[in-house]
Amino acid sequence: MQKKEAIVLLNMGGPNNLEEVEMFLTNMFSDENILTMKSDLLRSIVGTMITFTRTEKSQEIYRKIGGKSPIVGLTRELVKKLQRRVHENIIVDFAMRYTPPFADEVIERLNKEEVDKIYLIPLYPQFSTTTTKSSLEDFEEHYHNSSGNAILVEVKHFFENQNYNKAIVQRIKEKMGDAKCEDFDIVFSAHGLPKKIIEAGDVYENHITRHVEIIKKMLAEENMNFYEAHLAYQSKVGPMEWLKPSLEEKLRVIKNRNVIIFPIAFTIDNSETDYELDMEYREIAHELGFTDYRVCRCPNDSDFFVDALFELYEKMQ
Repeated sequence: MQKKEAIVLLNMGGPNNLEEVEMFLTNMFSDENILTMKSDLLRSIVGTMITFTRTEKSQEIYRKIGGKSPIVGLTRELVKKLQRRVHENIIVDFAMRYTPPFADEVIERLNKEEVDKIYLIPLYPQFSTTTTKSSLEDFEEHYHNSSGNAILVEVKHFFENQNYNKAIVQRIKEKMGDAKCEDFDIVFSAHGLPKKIIEAGDVYENHITRHVEIIKKMLAEENMNFYEAHLAYQSKVGPMEWLKPSLEEKLRVIKNRNVIIFPIAFTIDNSETDYELDMEYREIAHELGFTDYRVCRCPNDSDFFVDALFELYEKMQ
């Protein structure tokens, strides 16, 4: 009997409707990899306060992008394309960290199929304790508490994968169209993190920096010579010191009036790309006098991204 395998893509998730916004925030701020204080009671108190103060504002953000996060629907399309790419005995599925479909739901399906090996691929190009580690721990904890006995194999990061980076270059080309790269600055915008998480040993900042250099080299090889290239960080919340420069700080010092943004830390579009970058920062750019402000789509279900995921699976065998 041929053994069954599964590939499970892991991601943070996002509200599938406005009612799930509170669930999303509650689950996120209950995560000890996000709120890193040692006391569970203190984490619960702080998390509850953050959820209470942010739910209504977050619901308004999701209303502006269609009443839900696009991340689940886009991930489902990616899964469909990857499923067509692999052998028929391989199941492709996905689990979200903070909103449905949760890990236990996916695990139940896989256990019914009596899967022998599960390949876990977190959809975060760069490793961070707040994303990659959190998603892997969540799935593995639920799996070990289930009746399954499959072997679990992990991918920790893939920012160096050539096909994945081709997907990024393709998205930049699509957004540039017929415009001249020499007339634009490009900003690689990464989700920020508190400095204390980096100082505790998280390699995220290092991975982001290395990834930007890889993409800059690939763009040069394609004769896509932007006037200047920059790295900035978005999504800061709270009073703590975060990675710098922030995207707003970067926009204030760029002299060029034409800029294109690529969300370097995201594989799938979500509220941070569709609202924060494409709406909120667009308004800031307009106030600062930018003539042309462009935001690239994430790789999403790019054929290059599908190829990259297939390569990651093959290397894990």
